Amino acid sequence: HGGRLYLKLRDGGFDPWFGAEESQPLEASLDRGVLLGFSDSGPVLAVPAGTDPEQLPDTIKAIDYRSVYMQGLIDEAAAGAMAQGAALLAWHASHRFCSKCGAEAAMRAGGYKRLCPACATEHFPRTDPVAIMLTATREKCLLGRGRHFAPGMYSALAGFIEPGETIEAAVRRETLEEAGIRLGRVVYHASQPWPFPYSLMIGCFGEPLNDDIQADLNELEDCRWFFRDEVLSMLAREHPGGLVTPPKGAIAYNLIRAWADSA
Repeated sequence: HGGRLYLKLRDGGFDPWFGAEESQPLEASLDRGVLLGFSDSGPVLAVPAGTDPEQLPDTIKAIDYRSVYMQGLIDEAAAGAMAQGAALLAWHASHRFCSKCGAEAAMRAGGYKRLCPACATEHFPRTDPVAIMLTATREKCLLGRGRHFAPGMYSALAGFIEPGETIEAAVRRETLEEAGIRLGRVVYHASQPWPFPYSLMIGCFGEPLNDDIQADLNELEDCRWFFRDEVLSMLAREHPGGLVTPPKGAIAYNLIRAWADSA
């Protein structure tokens, strides 16, 4: 509901799974649900809820997707299901009408396509690829901070992959544009779905060919090199200046941690 996941309070933690009867008080719109898969008890759906967060009982909390991710409130399997469901529901909400003829399209294939009844055009969900890269040598890595970041937070650089562009080319272009650093070798590390609204974060390492930073201050508030000991203190939330990395739920943390532990 409104970019928030409804979670049951259970045994000191959060449970994102609701049975059919449990979902009825939440005014779940089953006709607009998308199929996530099957469990032993039947199909598993992601469903928009009609009940406003302010009307929820004390045993259910509405928490925004980003906080669920960043704070690790649910396990990895549930987080993957949340990303899948959130991305599909967001796509359906913003693609109700056929882009070819303008007629209202209908959900089909469990939510994995929309079919236009007027011109029979099929529409499929989109995924927006984003390159996120840690530029690093053995001794230091490049981190920047945007103006919207939490106080003291520095992260890996990132940007959307453009049409016709390879992942490697996007990593090199974004690093050059944002920091003035030219990259040689680019190595893929890991990826993460990021349902804000339907991105896929593609994490890479890049080897720098120069040291002199020329930060694009329209994009970044600051950008600098950090040595390994300082990064380890940021990861541990023990930096004397209060600097930190993104939390464990973010792929940026994964990239930074992998580099910091590689010595």
